[in-house]
Amino acid sequence: MDEPVKADIPQKKMPARFYSWFNKRTGIRNIMRASLDEPVPGGARWAYIFGSGLLFIFISQVITGLCLALYYVPSAGSAHTSVAYITKEVAAGDFLRSLHYYGSSAMIIVLLLHFLQTFLYGSFKGRRELLWISGAFLSFLVLGMGFTGYLLPWDQSAYFATAVGTNIVGEVPFIGQWLTDMLRGGDTLGTLTLSRFYFAHVFLIPAMIFVFIGFHIALFRKAGAAGPINEDPIHPQLPPESFYPRQVIMDMAFAMLLMVGLGFLAYFHPVQLGPIANPANTQFIPRPEWYYLPMFEWLKFWPGRLEALAVIGVPGTLALLFFLIPFLDRKLERRPWRRPIPLLAVTIVLVGTIFLGIKSHLDDIRDPSVANQLAFQAKQAEEYTKSPFRPRMESSSGQLLSSGPVNPLAAKGKEIFDTKGCSGCHGASAAGTAIAPSLVKITSTFSLPQITALLHHPNAKMRAGGMPAFDFATPDMTALYAYLSSLNGGSPSSSSAESPSSAPPATAPPMPAAATPPPATSSANTANRASSPSPKETAGATSTSAAAGEKVFEAHACFACHGQAGVGTARVPPLAGLVAGLSDQQLLKLVDHPNAKMSASGMPPFTGSQAEESSLIAYIRSLAPAKQVKATQKPATTAAPAKKAAAATSAPAPSAKAPAQPAARSTPSATATSPVTEGRAVFVQNGCSACHGPTAQGTRFAPSLIGVTKKFPGEKLPYLIHHPNARMRAGGMPTFNLSDTQMQHLVAYLGSLGTAPAGGGAPAAKAGPGNTPVQPAQAGNSPNRNASVGAQTASAPKPLTPLELRGQQIFQQNRCETCHGVGGLTGTVAAPPLAGTASLLPADVLENLLRHHSIRMQQGGMPLTNMNPLDMKALVAFIRSMPAPANAK
Repeated sequence: MDEPVKADIPQKKMPARFYSWFNKRTGIRNIMRASLDEPVPGGARWAYIFGSGLLFIFISQVITGLCLALYYVPSAGSAHTSVAYITKEVAAGDFLRSLHYYGSSAMIIVLLLHFLQTFLYGSFKGRRELLWISGAFLSFLVLGMGFTGYLLPWDQSAYFATAVGTNIVGEVPFIGQWLTDMLRGGDTLGTLTLSRFYFAHVFLIPAMIFVFIGFHIALFRKAGAAGPINEDPIHPQLPPESFYPRQVIMDMAFAMLLMVGLGFLAYFHPVQLGPIANPANTQFIPRPEWYYLPMFEWLKFWPGRLEALAVIGVPGTLALLFFLIPFLDRKLERRPWRRPIPLLAVTIVLVGTIFLGIKSHLDDIRDPSVANQLAFQAKQAEEYTKSPFRPRMESSSGQLLSSGPVNPLAAKGKEIFDTKGCSGCHGASAAGTAIAPSLVKITSTFSLPQITALLHHPNAKMRAGGMPAFDFATPDMTALYAYLSSLNGGSPSSSSAESPSSAPPATAPPMPAAATPPPATSSANTANRASSPSPKETAGATSTSAAAGEKVFEAHACFACHGQAGVGTARVPPLAGLVAGLSDQQLLKLVDHPNAKMSASGMPPFTGSQAEESSLIAYIRSLAPAKQVKATQKPATTAAPAKKAAAATSAPAPSAKAPAQPAARSTPSATATSPVTEGRAVFVQNGCSACHGPTAQGTRFAPSLIGVTKKFPGEKLPYLIHHPNARMRAGGMPTFNLSDTQMQHLVAYLGSLGTAPAGGGAPAAKAGPGNTPVQPAQAGNSPNRNASVGAQTASAPKPLTPLELRGQQIFQQNRCETCHGVGGLTGTVAAPPLAGTASLLPADVLENLLRHHSIRMQQGGMPLTNMNPLDMKALVAFIRSMPAPANAK
């Protein structure tokens, strides 16, 4: 018989041939058969769709999460900006983010339905204990995904809700603090917190979920489907039906329903993004996501020490019972009406959880103040979401603006906005706060002349809200208006063009050149330096100029090294001899840029205005030689040099309003080795002048010390310094550990105030806003802090060390500039400057004050500054590196 012709054999089509080729190498046919031919006792049912629905949502969350991760930057300085970029700039970015956000809530809901179906059907019975336990672990991992993902946008709601959540974890006995530090990466929320939450949300928890899903499916295939409630869970009696096609179609229909529902929500109700996290905002009311709201309400019923029981005791017991349900309900009976006790227990927990969530919501609605604040926060988030995207950039002073405008003129306006403390009331992005309205669309309503008039003369409503008057120069006002215009897409009111002054200059006015200027200087100070005469022009200045220079000499604590009236110390020769052969220009250059020998001795560059430099040069020129000063025991004459020599031995006035001490008063000479001068050095070194003023005249932070030795004679004053009373501690008074010699010198200095020569120099300026004197040296810069001889010089701008640079980043990331001004130099209406106040405190005292706030700081709304020791050390180093600007308020 002839062999058949090959052409007579039917040829397979290309897809079939490829499938056959692929199957021979992978065994995909057997895998699909094992997956789809799973027997379902009793047939397919809609009650079985929730497990597949959970798997679908999880895959959807992975895909959308990976897309979002392409743009996200997990750092405190960039996280919010990157999310804003996704929401406002990326094509369909808001839809993608909303899909991811709503998917997390849908996963919780479907997870709850899957749990109820499994429990009511008794599907955990019949050798399925491990299957239930793996599902319970998956449930907690899903909740962990929601918790870690909530912080990532780094807006107000995410920050404060996570802060509350991590604080709750801290209530765990024995290991609570360790758990909180582990979650946060330190004592406070920051970049380390974000990186840890990001790692857990994107890598750690999803990996664990994949592992447990595989384990869960393997156990499910091993035990088989339990079937309906009347089926035997071990030996099914009902005829089985293959998983494919009916159950697959039902599962796909449910997945399609989920997809349509999530897409509908994401498209028609996109998720909002609030303003960037501001830890200094004490008005914000945090609320967690709805699935954590019952726990939030639950904690309200357990005040004080019982809170640990509420956090660990009851929830821990419920979680343990949740895992042990298969071991507690061991009978093979699956019908729920035949299992009244387990059913009643689950019902109580479920109804109680729903009740707590609803009660929390109703409590917020019933409390008018809370309801108004929450409504304001929602409106704030809505306005921020609708505002145009503003990328990060640096201002003209080098400070990082987290959401600054691209226009250089608007960037300068943003700097003015922050420097003048506007962000303290109107918010960091001018979106408004609970105490001041939003400025986002103000230029659409008011022109430049109108806003200028309102700033110069606030109306009654503005004054009632605490709005001060501002007298901006025209270039600064133009820059500020440009920034406000950029908040609503750069469309200012058309009427603003009617005024000639509204035309912006081609470039922003240049900043004055200086050796190392402070990060931010006001326009008034800029004009002052630009218009002040040079030291050369003021050579041979009048005694008035020299008197002003004496105050500068005293305020910058130059006496600590150069001695009173520049007579010199053991470290530095008399000033008169040092400068005799120098011209004013050479002296000015040395003051601004000390040479290597001066820098090695600790001489910092001068940081004041040009007018202050001029008066300082005039004062130095007026100084008498050291021999003449030491020989002078007679009343001073009217000559300027003799008057300056007498000033070195005359007491400072008790206050600015008190008359100056008579120049003709004869007093013993106060040299650098006198107890009074040494006591003055102790006073400056230990940061006492930061609160009590440079001449102990008192400030708004602490009372005057003039006459304190009469009020506390003998050993009372030293004891009080070593052991502050409750009132002193409440005001922020630290405990000082001074040696007996240092204490004697300090008491001698305090006893000399107002009655005897203080060796302290200039009269005290009147304390108060707008007239705060430049503060003395930063404490702790001396090579030997405990030495009683040779106080160090004043702190001044200098290149920051790596530790100080890290502290500067921490300062900016925690939004400290919102209240304390840009760089902490100027302060705002919300808080004082740190330069010249806190920067003068010793490192250990400042760190203690940051970790344990005084009552005044708490009342002022100072947020917690809990952080790891290294970050705290860096922050303290940065604060103590701050120079005291001449225009500090």
